[in-house]
Amino acid sequence: MLAAVFVTEIGDVARFPAPKYLCSWAGLTPRHRESDLKVSRGHLTKQGSKLVRWAAIEAIQHAPENTPMRAHKNRIEARRGSQARSLAKAAAARKLLNLVYYGLRDGEVRCLARTDKT
Repeated sequence: MLAAVFVTEIGDVARFPAPKYLCSWAGLTPRHRESDLKVSRGHLTKQGSKLVRWAAIEAIQHAPENTPMRAHKNRIEARRGSQARSLAKAAAARKLLNLVYYGLRDGEVRCLARTDKT
């Protein structure tokens, strides 16, 4: 169900030169303000497609316990503490959108491909 949201909302993935542009378009990147020597990073920009952002976060929240995305979220929560739960969800959603980008562009996600050890 969520895959259909990604495919229809993103459309032609070739319009994004790299996965970071897709994440930025979906509003899953932190705000970045810079002036001379002062750099300020803030909350998510939340610009772009609300539906893609919602689908990515929803996929992370309901991911089974033994998936790589859930493990990534759990590692961040363990490192940063339980207060960073939403931060961990956003980071895992960015990673998921990276995989969606490569899946739409190449037709497969090589890092998730199973290797036969026979």
